Amino acid sequence: MPDGGYVWWYLDGISADGRYGVTLIAFVGSVFSPYYAAARRKGAGAAPAERHVAINLALYSLDGRGPGRWCMTERGAGAHRRRADFFQVGPSGLRWDGRTVVAEIEEWAVPLPRRVRGRITLTPKAINAEAFALDPGGRHHWRPIGPIADIALDFSAPQLSWRGEGYLDSNWGTEPLERRFLRWDWSRAALPDGAGAAILYDPTLADGAGEPLALHIDAAGRISRRPAPPRRALGKCFWGVERETLADEGAAPRLLKTLEDSPFYTRSLIETRLFGQDLTAMHESLDLTRFDKRWVQTLLPFRMPRRA
Repeated sequence: MPDGGYVWWYLDGISADGRYGVTLIAFVGSVFSPYYAAARRKGAGAAPAERHVAINLALYSLDGRGPGRWCMTERGAGAHRRRADFFQVGPSGLRWDGRTVVAEIEEWAVPLPRRVRGRITLTPKAINAEAFALDPGGRHHWRPIGPIADIALDFSAPQLSWRGEGYLDSNWGTEPLERRFLRWDWSRAALPDGAGAAILYDPTLADGAGEPLALHIDAAGRISRRPAPPRRALGKCFWGVERETLADEGAAPRLLKTLEDSPFYTRSLIETRLFGQDLTAMHESLDLTRFDKRWVQTLLPFRMPRRA
């Protein structure tokens, strides 16, 4: 992986009863790290991606009655091991047995130091091998590996156990995100009755251009690209980050719950209409112009401690 580059593996899930949610991201070259950004500013040779690795876990209570946790401790190259079927950062890791991703988590939450310990298993119902370039030069790619999946979460700290529907993807690139993009909006939703999934990826490049992706995935995992529907505003978060999504003509997407609210990034649960169906979607908005500002990066160590 080149200096300044990155790869991450992302999974999320929502419990069958709609009460809980989870996201997990395993990074090599932690793209939202203030430490990695500072290393890149030192010039060539100062920012090997392997010196900035992390596993980010977020547990959500969607009805406000359960436990929530946030963990993201960045570590150095000595704490990191990986193979094609194995990824370890400090005490936490992921493995792939050919059918299922198993994540073993042993972390401390921030800002309140509370133990987070448990297991996540995610089993895709079909594996997608197609990757999509997010920029014309092919420097940044995204692959929805398991757009339809079963997920199970069993934690002892906090005490939490549930089953539901999940999702798995990966992004990688050869340069920092903020060099190529101004922002993006992304969302994914499971279709009713196990019929598949809908995924939207709407990047805006540094020159203002950008080609949105609107993907329909059927129950067998086959992906078809659909015409991108119109953009709809979802409203700003507390920090002022704009949130938008693509939705069917005449639809009025609605914000159900803000899960993450930061100066450059939001994660939300939304209600929308896409491909003629009413859906509940996991949604994110990323403002890379904001992320690139020093005042924003000064705030980030409070949520992202580092143990080199």
